Amino acid sequence: MSTVANSTDPIPELTRRTAAALRSWAPEGTVRSVEPLTGGTSSLTYVAELSGVPAEHERVVLKVAPPGLEPVRNRDVLRQARLMQVLAGVPGVRVPQVLFWEKGTPPVHQPFVAMELVPGDCVEPILVPRGTLPPAQVRARALDAARMLAHLHRADPKRTPLAVEPVVTPGAEIDRWTRAFTTVPEDLRTGYEKVAERLRETMPPAMMPAFTHGDYRLGNTLCDTDSVNAVIDWEIWALGDPRVDITWLTFFTDEAHHPASPSNEPTGMPTKAELIDVYEETRGERLPDLRWFEALTKYKESAATALLIKRGRKAAHLTDMHQRMLPALPVLLNEASHLLA
Repeated sequence: MSTVANSTDPIPELTRRTAAALRSWAPEGTVRSVEPLTGGTSSLTYVAELSGVPAEHERVVLKVAPPGLEPVRNRDVLRQARLMQVLAGVPGVRVPQVLFWEKGTPPVHQPFVAMELVPGDCVEPILVPRGTLPPAQVRARALDAARMLAHLHRADPKRTPLAVEPVVTPGAEIDRWTRAFTTVPEDLRTGYEKVAERLRETMPPAMMPAFTHGDYRLGNTLCDTDSVNAVIDWEIWALGDPRVDITWLTFFTDEAHHPASPSNEPTGMPTKAELIDVYEETRGERLPDLRWFEALTKYKESAATALLIKRGRKAAHLTDMHQRMLPALPVLLNEASHLLA
């Protein structure tokens, strides 16, 4: 995923604004350079080279809301920063340290956040060629990620300034992805209504709201050797049911047969049961009704993939992954129906 190209080079202005904001954190600091990085589709990502700052922060990440759009929802980089500041004090959870920021005057001058550049690689084992990572390393990272997820969900939002955030219920999750299905062509949504109806009929009681990542998997972490150095990409975080995160993580195991995987060869990922056991042991609490949330995960994946394929068609650019996923859309809905039977 790469940054969005603009007709006007944004770097000179961003450099000036970074230099001004930097002085609130490091009064003697200066900006040597700003260069683009690859990053998420809902924001632009840069690396800034600084002088006159602590040695460990001479290179920092700048995350900027995309130009020309209101910085709301997944584009709200300041909201993401507020969460990371809260999570920096949660034992067992590691996120990039937020250093300084600027609110800007959107949508002309978009807000940005400066945070530490965490070392490590960002790899989703099932979505890359086999052999990219040693299987033992994949296993160790995944188990560490499961433990970190449990620590994340143990944090009490009510004890933080983010307690005022709206809670996203399981029912709201169904509604979100059902609305997504209504926006895609008929061939990408066949059968979704029955699955949505069954999800609503069988919806279990919600658990106490927790901080949820929304896309929790190894591909949204920075890892080094066997450990997770930091969880990144908090664009869609919410106060919600913790089971949406754990079943999303287990959807990226070998046994889940993720339809976007380029190979059926094993990656080294632990089994679903192993990840859940490690999570529950760390959290000190068992999670009921995970079968229903697995069905919700498959419904969500089918809807999200349908959106990606719709956009790929519009841009006349369907990737190999899109082609692999296309026949899987009805399969995912059938699997969800089976889980709900």
